[in-house]
Amino acid sequence: MMMRWGWLLGSAFVLAAPSAWAELRIPAVRYPGLPAQAASAEGFVPAGWRLESQVADDLNGDGRPDLVLVLRQQDPANVIRNDDGLGENPLDTNPRMLAVAFARDGGGYALVLQNHSLIPRHDIPTIDDMLEEGGVSVQRGALRVTLHFWANAGSWSMGNTTYTFRWQNGRFELIGFDSDSVMRNSGASESLSINYSTGKVKRTVGNMQDDKETVTWEKLPSPRRWTLDEVADGSAFDPLQAR
Repeated sequence: MMMRWGWLLGSAFVLAAPSAWAELRIPAVRYPGLPAQAASAEGFVPAGWRLESQVADDLNGDGRPDLVLVLRQQDPANVIRNDDGLGENPLDTNPRMLAVAFARDGGGYALVLQNHSLIPRHDIPTIDDMLEEGGVSVQRGALRVTLHFWANAGSWSMGNTTYTFRWQNGRFELIGFDSDSVMRNSGASESLSINYSTGKVKRTVGNMQDDKETVTWEKLPSPRRWTLDEVADGSAFDPLQAR
């Protein structure tokens, strides 16, 4: 099973893999294609899936509310028993898809994004579902996806990471990355904030036991503009990679 969670500012974070996890057999998933057009949010939901959440807001600047959808599969075969291991039991590993549809001139909506990698699948029983305390929203015309990390075994670290995407150049480009983590045993805190539009990187290090913080600034190592699909797994993306 692949170990992830690289976005938790890495250096102080190690997640051990108890042997019990390896015994879990996570079913493979075949993701269905979504309709190119639909009259409503419900029209984009394939059979065997449900509309978990939706946001209606303008994402492309035409003054009309577009749709941001989080779809989740509802297959009982993806609910795994974990009787002999640590953590959640049963474990609901049903995956999610993130979809965006723009409002059309004549009514209805046209699909512009279908992604099933950014929101990680809940497949480790000692890690909370990363979207339950996170979420998907639209702020000032930008799409924001927040993932929350909490482990009840294997790590003292907890935190949040928010990806901010804007529709530009005919695609959703990553314009912001904001991550913060706290070590629950020591109170040590660290945050990373990246503005991909300006190329500026802000690091903040401190401790919850006092108000002292150290802030440093640096430049991005690469001018590359990442798309939402290129980010791939939101728990494994390296926001400072050079290429």
